This record gives sequence, C-alpha cells and structure tokens, in this order.
Amino acid sequence: MKSIGIIVGSIRHDSFSGKIALYAAELLKERFDIAFIDIGSLVIYNQDLDNEPPEEWKHFRARIKTLDAYLFVTPEYNRSMPPLIKNALDIASRPMRENAWNGKAGAVISVGAGKIGGFGANHHLRQTAACLNIRMMPAPEAYIGEVSGLVDAEGVSDEATRAFLRTFTDAFAKWVTLPANS
Repeated sequence: MKSIGIIVGSIRHDSFSGKIALYAAELLKERFDIAFIDIGSLVIYNQDLDNEPPEEWKHFRARIKTLDAYLFVTPEYNRSMPPLIKNALDIASRPMRENAWNGKAGAVISVGAGKIGGFGANHHLRQTAACLNIRMMPAPEAYIGEVSGLVDAEGVSDEATRAFLRTFTDAFAKWVTLPANS
C-alpha cells in the first residue's frame, strides 16, 4: 500500500489547517497508509549544519524518503506559506544531491480567513515544490476561504466543504497512483 505524509503548516492548537488535514486523512486512510509528519520541532535550516546535521534533521530526511506522496495543508501568512513548511522543504531537500522530495507526488490545500483561501500560500508552496521536483497535482486546486465558518470543535462542519474535499482527495488518490512519468 502506498503511503502519504501529511504536513500541516500550523502548529496552533485547534488550527483550521489541522482540522482540514484530519478530514482529508479520514478520506484517504482506506486507500493509503497515512502519516502525519511533525515539522514543529525542526531546527531552522542552516547550511553550516549540513556536514553534521542535527539528529532531528536526519530522522526527518529519512522519514520523507520512505513516503510515496505528500499532502501539504497550509494556512496563509502574509500571502505566503508559513516558515514551518518552508523550513521542512529546505531541510529535506539538502544536501542538494540527496533531495528527499525528488520525484514524489504532492498536493496542497490552502486555507485562509478571507475569500481567496490562501491563494498566495498555495502558489508559493507550488513554486518551491517545482524547484524540488515534487510532482504537484495540477488540478483540482484547493483554496478554502473563510475557513473559520467551515469548521467547528468537531472538525469540518460545512457539507459543501466536505464534498469538495472528497472530490479533491479522490483526485489526489488517482494522482498518487500514476506512474512518475505520466
């Protein structure tokens, strides 16, 4: 069975991104092994540490290499992705000849308080992913705007959002199973 790592860009307790990620994981768990990847404890990337990387970097890089695909669920911070996600992307891509992301399938769901649903975060993440040769699913794109009204204490509460996420995860499931050269 193929495996999907879910990377959430917010470590805030009760985060909107976390609730969206949990719902997506529920939709995918019948077809894939799902692993939530902790990125909150990673020391900030510093090239000076590449020769003797911190243990947490070694474990993180090794874990990323074992997975088949990645689902990034990110809030938008100042029209970009949060530093947690950028840091994780940088750490696992180094040293350059050992890029752990190389050739893996990916997708992104962005969330935002406003109507455009984290458009900037989504596209900045896609731009970085392209550089790292992550095969990002081109469509459907997932921008979840006005997210605070779509979730509650139990998770995703809005039925239209739940339906959209079912469509999105079905497409992602197909994307993950495509041969790398498709």
